[in-house]
Amino acid sequence: MRGLLASSIGVTCAAALALPLTSPAVAARPASPATVRPASGAEALGGTQSLPLTPLASRDRTLAPAAGEQGLARRDVRHFSLVGVIWDDPDTVLHGRVQVRTRAAGTDTWSGWQDLETHNDDAADPGTAERTSGRVRGATAPLWVGDSDGVEARVRAESDRRTEDTARGPRTATTGASLPAGLRLELVDPGESAPAPDERQAAAGAPHRGTALRSAPADEPAADRATLDASAANAGLAAPGAAEIPELNRKQTEQELFALRAGELTEQQRVKPYIGPRPRIVTRRGWGADERLRERKFVYTKKAKAVFVHHTASGGGYRCTQVPSLIRGIYRYHVESMGWRDIGYNFLVDKCGNIYEGRAGGVAKPVLGAHTLGFNTNSVGIAVLGSYGSTKPSAAAVKAVARLAAWKLGLHGVNPKGRTYLKSGGGNLYRKGTKVRLNVISGHRDGFATECPGRLLYRKLGSTRTTAARLQGR
Repeated sequence: MRGLLASSIGVTCAAALALPLTSPAVAARPASPATVRPASGAEALGGTQSLPLTPLASRDRTLAPAAGEQGLARRDVRHFSLVGVIWDDPDTVLHGRVQVRTRAAGTDTWSGWQDLETHNDDAADPGTAERTSGRVRGATAPLWVGDSDGVEARVRAESDRRTEDTARGPRTATTGASLPAGLRLELVDPGESAPAPDERQAAAGAPHRGTALRSAPADEPAADRATLDASAANAGLAAPGAAEIPELNRKQTEQELFALRAGELTEQQRVKPYIGPRPRIVTRRGWGADERLRERKFVYTKKAKAVFVHHTASGGGYRCTQVPSLIRGIYRYHVESMGWRDIGYNFLVDKCGNIYEGRAGGVAKPVLGAHTLGFNTNSVGIAVLGSYGSTKPSAAAVKAVARLAAWKLGLHGVNPKGRTYLKSGGGNLYRKGTKVRLNVISGHRDGFATECPGRLLYRKLGSTRTTAARLQGR
């Protein structure tokens, strides 16, 4: 996508599918709609190779390297499946084109040049602890390329004389033929899965492909507690360590609403609780999250007043059986490469219609995400895996977004067809402190100057609102 205020390619948004089901009761059900398989604790946990980009030599060897062109010559590398480019300053815009070529693992087959989205403004709000941690970096969207062991990259600057006037003042931008400082190519091996606490000892000593940027804690019990905490955040919805939260019918969902929010419901909600049936949700355990990577604490906002729909801009070349791996790759890229506290999205949806838990803290709770710069407070970020600027989203994915929104908004008595006010935390469309009236179900582009969630997915939001309202019984 191409940013609306700059000449670079656009902003991104994120991704997902189902993994192995461990409970006998769950395993007895057909794995719908994707095929899943159990994960082994002895499987590799993955890692990231971070390679500096350097000025590319001119074809004319008598000339010096161009200042506005950097890259990485074709080379053999350890296995990876997800690729992105990062740079030092998260407030610097990369005006230019970023392309990679990759070689399928164990073959001599190279892909053609593939573009990476240069704007990646899914992020924590300005001034928050997550944004000002000193670890956050600028980044492209990640691109899923499948199991690969060779790579070549090039980054070419494009002149842009316009200035972005943001709520934080003029935003730093590359001009002329310059590029951001500290460009690095990130090659992410998502690994197979993260072992459960009782499997960690068996997994010790297993070979890791790649070099993790953040090492696992020496205190293994602490790592185990992070895994248990992530599972406990969904207490009452699923058994501890469950790979999925099962779907409920309307009556069951209403009973659960009374149990979860008994003292907070209005009289009208008690008489007529407008809420969609709870959909099936693959947990972090289900997609194999390594809880040692994220920050331990959970951060919450007050309520879910709005939903922002994103796409991950990671390409649509994934099979639904690969989605757990894809999500693990995005998770590792968000945390290790970009410096966020956890994966940015609250939920992810794949093209088969599977729904995945994103940022840890509990699917029924108002977890503060890092998905829509300036509007993360009191909102939910749902990312559809893929790129939808010129590709039509699947009917299954669109329906899954509506089902999830109907349930999540219903927990807080919010009408999916309505409008609401959110206060901007600062961005390139609205200055900090501005009260903005938005559709309850909005696209990323409604809160930030971007084409995310892609033209063809954005067109589906009207029918998504209608479907979600109907599912709530409105």
